[in-house]
Amino acid sequence: MAKNLYSKVFESHSVAMLSSGQTQLFIGLHLCHEVTSPQAFAMLREQGLPVAFPERTFVTVDHIIPTTLEERARPLRDSISEEMFAHLERNAKDFGLKFFGPQTGEQGVVHVVGPENGLTQPGMTIACGDSHTATHGAFGSLAFGIGTSQVADVLATQTLAMAPLKVRRIEFTGALKKGVTPKDVSLAYIAKLGVNGGVGFAYEFSGPVIEAMDMEGRMTVCNMAIEGGARCGYINPDETTFAYLKGRPYSPQGAAWDRAVASWRLVASDPGCSFDDVVVIDGSLIEPMVTWGITPAQAIGITQTMPLVDSFSGSERTVVEEAYEYMDFQPGQSIIGVAINVVYIGSCTNGRLSDLRAAAKVAQGRKVATGIRAIVVPGSQKVKVLAESEGLDKVFLDAGFEWREAGCSMCLAMNPDKLKGREIAASTSNRNFKGRQGSPTGRTLLMSPEMAAAAAVHGKVVDVRDFL
Repeated sequence: MAKNLYSKVFESHSVAMLSSGQTQLFIGLHLCHEVTSPQAFAMLREQGLPVAFPERTFVTVDHIIPTTLEERARPLRDSISEEMFAHLERNAKDFGLKFFGPQTGEQGVVHVVGPENGLTQPGMTIACGDSHTATHGAFGSLAFGIGTSQVADVLATQTLAMAPLKVRRIEFTGALKKGVTPKDVSLAYIAKLGVNGGVGFAYEFSGPVIEAMDMEGRMTVCNMAIEGGARCGYINPDETTFAYLKGRPYSPQGAAWDRAVASWRLVASDPGCSFDDVVVIDGSLIEPMVTWGITPAQAIGITQTMPLVDSFSGSERTVVEEAYEYMDFQPGQSIIGVAINVVYIGSCTNGRLSDLRAAAKVAQGRKVATGIRAIVVPGSQKVKVLAESEGLDKVFLDAGFEWREAGCSMCLAMNPDKLKGREIAASTSNRNFKGRQGSPTGRTLLMSPEMAAAAAVHGKVVDVRDFL
């Protein structure tokens, strides 16, 4: 019987059926960071348990680490952040885990570090105590964000208790037009299906638009699946996947590489397999997208106007009304021309080398508008080194951007990078919730790196297609 990738990987990692009706699922790769792991390691210590498979667990620091060299000096100025950092170091050492610390030159956002090291591979099951673990599905894996108690479960048993999901295939037809990016594709499918549209589903992203993307673009698309309510999102592995993984530190080598690729090819969804739902989106109709509200689904194409309240009903209307009140926008207003105060380019969504290249292309030869605070934060130390080798740092610095060290930065502001008061940020991150970027009254407009760079130059939201 023809099967989709989700069924193949889920079934091949099933250990047992539990009395709860859930499946005990083996986890091939476990990624940890400093925010959700301390309590989990404490649970192991209390019960005298080791990490079951330490060779399958990898650790980095990303959420709380400052992004300037001065503020990264130990001990960190914030005592809580320092405590979390110290716990992570101690736990990695005591339990024999590989730690991608700042001193190694390999530190970075967990969802950047995994793929760039070749840890993320097709056919895997992956877990991490972070919502955006879906990123790794770009490689044809099933990747789940989990809570702290589940982090403890994986550390102790290398398994999770899970019920199988339904699978929705989202096919993007046609081709993207100039100035339209994977971030715009992500905001487009979330705007169409809603923030709860994917509840109970895994999303399979497919079609010529997806096939034409490089791996970093595919990671952006999968990264945002959780924002659409899906438990995970994935893309079938292909030649683009294999080319990205070849030669990376943890990728198979020599004859093992050939065997791995042969196995990975079999992971992809079979022709004629079934899905619980299929959605088709014409990629040629997607514009550069910008959020105007307080959820990623509240997004519009750059030439559109903000929706009328009367076009919504029930709880959806309530959220729309709340968004207008919080954002201080008006129904029918154009998103073009909205003034911004801060620009943030980075995060697990858009902090990779291709993202920085795209933003630098817009910034090249231009200047950040007077009064705009603009920061660029590489997704990892490796990304930073590569970007500097290409001179991207100089492009940004010459334009008036700040060039920072690797970390999550202003995506969720568990570090010194925060909005102040009612500032509006043009952000390449993944969430525009109330208070998400560090100020309880701050406002976030999600957009692509190109759009964010253009906003920095003009001090307001513009259509980047006019400047490419």
